[in-house]
Amino acid sequence: MMSSLEAWAPRVLSLLRIVAALLFMEHGLMKLIEFPGPQPGVPDPLPTMLMAAAVIEVVGGGLIALGLFTRVAAFICSGQMAVGYFTVHAAQGFWPGLNGGDAAVLFCFVFLYLVFAGPGPWSLDAMRGRRRRF
Repeated sequence: MMSSLEAWAPRVLSLLRIVAALLFMEHGLMKLIEFPGPQPGVPDPLPTMLMAAAVIEVVGGGLIALGLFTRVAAFICSGQMAVGYFTVHAAQGFWPGLNGGDAAVLFCFVFLYLVFAGPGPWSLDAMRGRRRRF
């Protein structure tokens, strides 16, 4: 049983990467173009810092979802989430569940994990690596 689960681990890593990245992109799209709706508590027009965060979320999330330059994109997105947590959420209290920062903490550590684990087999990075070997 365990060996069959372990055999799927690389593919599930790819699924984790894709799902986390698409959810991350959603936050950026909500800030930039209000799709699928406006993000609650975000002023209009966006301040420069939130505009930069939204661009990182859309571009970085897109790269991570595709598995292209995954480690670099994940490092930048992880750092952005750490900065976002400590500049916005931590000031509202210690507990992430109460200060609204639980998603920021989770994104930060999932992306940090991807820096070390890589994108998994279902990625453009993996396809590029296979082409170089031939």
